[in-house]
Amino acid sequence: MTAFQLKQKLNRWHFSSGWQPMGFVFAALLLGLLLARLPWLWGAALVGGTAVFLITIIYPLVGVGLALLLGPLGALEKVYFGGSPLDSGQTLLLFAVGAWLARSMSRRQIMIRHSWLSVPLAVFIFVGAMTLLDATAVTLGLIELVKWIEILVVMLMVLDWASEWFDNCQQGFFTSPQVVVLAMLLLAGVSQALVGIWQFGLRGDGPEHFLVLGRFYRAYGTFEQPNPFGGYMNLSVLLGMGVLLGVVAVWWQRFLLYGKGRQANSVQLARPAVNHLILLFVGVAVATALTGMALVFSWSRGAWLGFAAGTAVIILFWPRRLWQGVMLLLVASLLLFGGLQAGLVPASVADRLVSFQDNFQFGDMRGAPINDENYAVVERLAHWQAALDMARDDLWLGVGFGNYGAAYPDYMLINWPDALGHAHNYYINLLAETGVIGLGAYVLLWTAVVWQTIALLGRLGGWERGLALGALGVWAAIAVHHLVDKLYVNNIYVHLGVLFGLLQILVLVARQFTKDLPAMNAIISAQDLRREGLDSL
Repeated sequence: MTAFQLKQKLNRWHFSSGWQPMGFVFAALLLGLLLARLPWLWGAALVGGTAVFLITIIYPLVGVGLALLLGPLGALEKVYFGGSPLDSGQTLLLFAVGAWLARSMSRRQIMIRHSWLSVPLAVFIFVGAMTLLDATAVTLGLIELVKWIEILVVMLMVLDWASEWFDNCQQGFFTSPQVVVLAMLLLAGVSQALVGIWQFGLRGDGPEHFLVLGRFYRAYGTFEQPNPFGGYMNLSVLLGMGVLLGVVAVWWQRFLLYGKGRQANSVQLARPAVNHLILLFVGVAVATALTGMALVFSWSRGAWLGFAAGTAVIILFWPRRLWQGVMLLLVASLLLFGGLQAGLVPASVADRLVSFQDNFQFGDMRGAPINDENYAVVERLAHWQAALDMARDDLWLGVGFGNYGAAYPDYMLINWPDALGHAHNYYINLLAETGVIGLGAYVLLWTAVVWQTIALLGRLGGWERGLALGALGVWAAIAVHHLVDKLYVNNIYVHLGVLFGLLQILVLVARQFTKDLPAMNAIISAQDLRREGLDSL
């Protein structure tokens, strides 16, 4: 028998109408017997894990969405299972990336979609890698680099899926990339918000040092710390606020146009349907309310200050005319100041906000007096001082990306032997680790992000403009919160990668809007002419 004849016989056996269905039946029976003998918890885990495995292979973005949900469990998993570099969120993300690459190779091409943010991200990663050439702990630096590589890869995955959706001219409001990714982000935030709300007032106990107001406990979710938890809540509440304002703007514009008996004169006003907007508004409003409550319950001054900055930016850029935004911001500031003066803001909240200025009274912390009242402030400033000393010794490339903790023993102040992992000011921390060049690359990256977002505000209309508005508020909150903390922890960077991907989706939406606008305006103009009896002119 020749090789060709053997291959034909095997193919006939494989595709025969009898054996293939019987094989599936036999496999199903074996699986059923296995499940019947397993405890129900293990059986459910096996079925659920198999479903996740298969769905992620077919739709890699599902794996990214599940990684968003599981990512914040990383800190909790380290408490129970030790400091493994791969937690459940990272494992699922790694599998999703592998499925995405395999899917691309099955099409005989790995499609790397063009994104304006890819260049500044790659530059920052390259500079970070350069700082490790003379670093003390290269492994710590590689861990930090992997975070930023993940941000880049996740952004490209989201962009690739969205580009395919637009290229295939698919339709559907709730299956559109911007709605799907928004739902993923808000669902991840809500899952943590519910845990935080339970911790604050429903559980009844908690860590003693988290006790506030005599009987409540600061919310911290599965982050194990309230400050990064509060920063994480900002990623959802500000994005939701922007979307809500975008929907309100659509309704207001439709009211003005339809009130005059005219049809909407742009593509963005002609869609989506009213019932879709109502469902979107209700869902986002619930998510925003829950994450907003959890933000307050975190009792994190850094997160509150970030929220204030993000809200101010949203108010400033909500109107299309900047002078109107300035006026709105002035009115909002006067109302806030008046509320503080009139005692409308609870005294406990007002005192915590006012005391925030103590964090920026910088000076030489060597020999500074330490007591219960100023302990946290002096500790923070002592670590700032150590980081600045590192930067002084290695001005251009720093001590190495991620190496603040490794270098800290050589720069620590005598009363502060614990490195705490970072300097509690990400800009000073980055200056110490990557020098002036690294900090410059980081500023360049975020300048590109903000520039692209502001440009989208001018190109987008409808509720999608609200998405860009909320994203701009998120960028402001991250920037301000980093004055007193570091938020690239506990897989928050995966969330950031999806947010960057959402920004690239809005670029595609803006292009589609620009392409469709002339045709839509021509149709609407013809309708207006017929209504007014001018079509014969």
